[in-house]
Amino acid sequence: MTVRRTLAIARKELIQVRRDPRSLLIAMLMPVLLMGLLGYGARLDARQLPVWIFDRDGSQESQALLHQVRASPYFALVRTVERYDALVAALDAGRARLGLVVPPDFSRRLRSGERVAVQALVDGTDDNSAHLAIGYAEAILDRFAAEVQGDWIRRRGLSERAFVAPLSIEARTWYNEDLDSRHFIIPGVVALAMALVGALLASLAVAREWERGTMEQLVSTPVTAAEILVGKLLPYFAIGMADAAICVAIAVGWFAVPFRGTLLALAAATALFLLVTLLVALFISVTIRNQLGASQIAILATLLPFNMLSGFAFPIDQMPAPVRAITYVVWGRYYLTVVKAILLKGSPLGDLLAPMSALALYALAVGVLATRRFRKSLD
Repeated sequence: MTVRRTLAIARKELIQVRRDPRSLLIAMLMPVLLMGLLGYGARLDARQLPVWIFDRDGSQESQALLHQVRASPYFALVRTVERYDALVAALDAGRARLGLVVPPDFSRRLRSGERVAVQALVDGTDDNSAHLAIGYAEAILDRFAAEVQGDWIRRRGLSERAFVAPLSIEARTWYNEDLDSRHFIIPGVVALAMALVGALLASLAVAREWERGTMEQLVSTPVTAAEILVGKLLPYFAIGMADAAICVAIAVGWFAVPFRGTLLALAAATALFLLVTLLVALFISVTIRNQLGASQIAILATLLPFNMLSGFAFPIDQMPAPVRAITYVVWGRYYLTVVKAILLKGSPLGDLLAPMSALALYALAVGVLATRRFRKSLD
């Protein structure tokens, strides 16, 4: 394989990309759009859930509880109502996600040290929001109950040590201290943008030659099949690495995702993942000789498995065993593991040998398949 001829093919492919406004649009705007839309729009936590409250007690203690709910960043206290049916109507109409009913003997029970229950009505049509609302409400009520218990003990001159629970948990979250779902989602968006851009662009590389009738000219030249394939990959590899740099800059600089690892480790993992994506797309382009079919198959082969089986949308360890076995074929899961470990944990390459080796083996296997599939002939 001659470097000069390979670079000539790469220059030819780069000129074609530059003259194709659709390819330029995909290459330059899609990563930024994905980062913006998914970075702001996709969240696994919940903020400002609308809450309606039916306060049947109307005491100073119940107002203190309402103040706790109002002060929480997870809830937006829409209004208090005077009737139970108004609360039910708000839940039915979707104006409220959570309804709290304070019992009429709320303050009396608190002052006497008895147990008191606050009813929580949750809209379960969105199960994720329902679970979050219940968890947030329980945390607020537990904190309020601890404050009330402490006040009750102090007013009676009792020792607080006698009322301390025998067991407690002191939780400390590593790697994502604030449990911000963006820190979980955005590294996956970086990988998604690279997979989508690389697959769409590279899938047209050889199919474009067949469709435009220029493959005959390439066949008649002394350029080898390997030089054609490598030369066609080089521009897309450079574009993909540039897009990855833009996405990481947006993730760290704009969305404040921590970057605890090294640029070398991230660059090596990104290069391997991009190489696998481009080789898969190139294999599709070699096999399917029209641009529309190649692009459609490339999207199905990359985007769908990445979204469903890489751990981006659904945790792999919660999937059934047969589905978990299928995820090992999806190369996106390895890169997602690596990029999260580098960004959030600061893991060195030595701790990532297993997923990096899997990506390298994947690149070798797909590269061999693409090379064998492509022939310098018109058959």
